[in-house]
Amino acid sequence: MQDNILETVTDDNHNRKYVLLGAIAIAILLLWIGFVMVVNSKKPEPIVLQKMAQTIKGIYFTKTNQALIKQIRENWTPNDIFWPTVLLDNMPNFQIGQLEVVRYNARVLRDNLSRMRTTDKLDPHAEEAFTSLSNDPYKWWFPSAESKWKLGYEKLDLFAQNLITGKSNFYPRADNLIQLLEQYVSLMGGVNTRLINAPRDIRKTISIEAQLKGGTSAGRVVDVDIPWRKIDDNFYYAQGVSYALYESFKAMRMDFMDVLVDKNSLNLTDKIMEDLRRCNFEPLIVTNGSPASILANHSLNLSGVFNDARQKINSLTLALKQG
Repeated sequence: MQDNILETVTDDNHNRKYVLLGAIAIAILLLWIGFVMVVNSKKPEPIVLQKMAQTIKGIYFTKTNQALIKQIRENWTPNDIFWPTVLLDNMPNFQIGQLEVVRYNARVLRDNLSRMRTTDKLDPHAEEAFTSLSNDPYKWWFPSAESKWKLGYEKLDLFAQNLITGKSNFYPRADNLIQLLEQYVSLMGGVNTRLINAPRDIRKTISIEAQLKGGTSAGRVVDVDIPWRKIDDNFYYAQGVSYALYESFKAMRMDFMDVLVDKNSLNLTDKIMEDLRRCNFEPLIVTNGSPASILANHSLNLSGVFNDARQKINSLTLALKQG
């Protein structure tokens, strides 16, 4: 009888031990998952480039895009499958916003900035960089998004080396800057349309471009049906766009300095950069409050500053066109 009691006590002790070890293992796993998610949720720091010769036009623009690519390549989360970051949604959307700006930059670099005329031959490195960056950002394998971002980085590095040696060209003309700015305005219009129409009772709206032109055709109606659970996704995507635009303007200010000074537009450029910098704020929770609510509407707060930058870019474009 005593032997049976001792065996039961021993079994109970073993069971408690296994339960305790299991609980400790689960706690460690949860802490590790939380740590990985926190580390990978950190927004990128401002890009700091070493001082380079301003006689090499385009070097700041190229190096800045390389830095943006390096940031997303080293911590790319939108295509994660077997890692705790698969649970994230804010940082993946922020990175998609970054990528969108880099793609716009790469397209203008290929089509305009690296060629004297649009009929000239495409620079092979600029073309290959654009092609690489056009890969599906959610692809995990065959090929992975990260491998394509790495290739795009390498091609831009070759382009930068050729700029230094004179084998590649970068033409910092007013008309090329206008092309770049018009691409930015187009991108920002779509982003801002979704920001200002974030309330759930709005399903479709006329695009900002159509509103400015007085258009009402169905072809200019955009879908803005944003579920409440997607409000933060949309918010962080816009912040990713504004961050990458801010860094791009820093580079553009250096490479197009002569044009901006000649057009008396340097001060306006600085104001655009200040607006874009102000877009980088971090609410504890992204809320979508109504005007009468005690909760903020962070989408509209961001939209106000974001659209102000967009309007100033329109003014800068006009100043460049007027000569």
